[in-house]
Amino acid sequence: MAWNEPGGQDPWGRRRDSNQGPPDLDEVLRNFQKKLKGFFGGGGSGGSGGGSAGGAGSPLGIGLLIGLVLVVWMLSGFYIVDPAERGVVLRFGEFERITTEGPRWHMPYPIERVEKVNVDSVRSSRTKALMLTRDENIVDVDIAVQYRVRDAEDYLFNVREPDETLRDAMISAVREVVGKNDMEFVLGEGRRAIADLTEELVQDLLDLYETGLVVISANLQDAQPPEPVQPAFEDAIKAREDQERVINEARAYANDVLPRARGAGARIEEQAQGYRDALIARAEGESDRFVALLTQYQRAPGVTRERLYIETLQMVMGNSQRVLVRTGDSSNVLYLPLDKLMGRDGRSAPPSDTFQPVQRASEVGTGAAGLRQDQRSRERR
Repeated sequence: MAWNEPGGQDPWGRRRDSNQGPPDLDEVLRNFQKKLKGFFGGGGSGGSGGGSAGGAGSPLGIGLLIGLVLVVWMLSGFYIVDPAERGVVLRFGEFERITTEGPRWHMPYPIERVEKVNVDSVRSSRTKALMLTRDENIVDVDIAVQYRVRDAEDYLFNVREPDETLRDAMISAVREVVGKNDMEFVLGEGRRAIADLTEELVQDLLDLYETGLVVISANLQDAQPPEPVQPAFEDAIKAREDQERVINEARAYANDVLPRARGAGARIEEQAQGYRDALIARAEGESDRFVALLTQYQRAPGVTRERLYIETLQMVMGNSQRVLVRTGDSSNVLYLPLDKLMGRDGRSAPPSDTFQPVQRASEVGTGAAGLRQDQRSRERR
């Protein structure tokens, strides 16, 4: 008969009952406990000799079990700290020390436990809210702050939620900065200044609360007027851009015209300087000539007067093309057509045209001598 048929025997020699169900779970647990006690030397259900032997082996088994548990408990105190982390060791819940990177060991739980804090990773927090400006306008400000942990001990113990504290400090700081400035400044050129002031105020608050956090940077992502009035502000921005464009064009024109005007002014000034120097030099020359002439006149007055008279006649007649000469006491007037005697370009005329004027030239000499004689007689008088 097969062992798996009703009434047959199983492989262990036990007869199967056709009405037998699955094994009882409580029976299995009792059997397992008996085997475990037998392994550690515990007494079984045998006679007195067996109980005596089990009692003798029981302390050894308990000692081995305690030793095994103690080893596992001590090994649970090993941990590894990453380069970007700091390990904060707590002894019975109180701060004990801070450990740096590498494999470390601490007294296992519940005596000591370790909290690992990442101090190198850059964290960010961003908020967007409506704020009131100094001129009683409303702006929608979106600002973001990047920060990291500076002190792991302060980060864990001084504040319950340091990241939420930073967010609240950021909102408070930006509200204070925006409330001290006009709306035009907030929406225009004041974005960088607002971000810098917000960063300083947030860091002051974090240091005041001793959160162990340090702000790396603060950026004003966006600042816009409320949605119902945005079209009007867009028109104002376009007008401001047109104003800047016109100003830039005017500056470009000024940069083109002013250098040329300055150059022309400098040229005129140099010309005036040269003209002044020429007049001064000419005047100094005339003065020197007059002084020299005065010295000659003091030495020989008559000769000097005669020379001055001849030089004056030469200068006057040299620029004249027609001369009327009065000869003696007669009423006859001698006409000298110098423009025909001399060419228009200063060259001598042909001989045929100068024959008659040359004959009169002697008379001119006589007339000139008469003029000089009259001049001498007037001087004697």
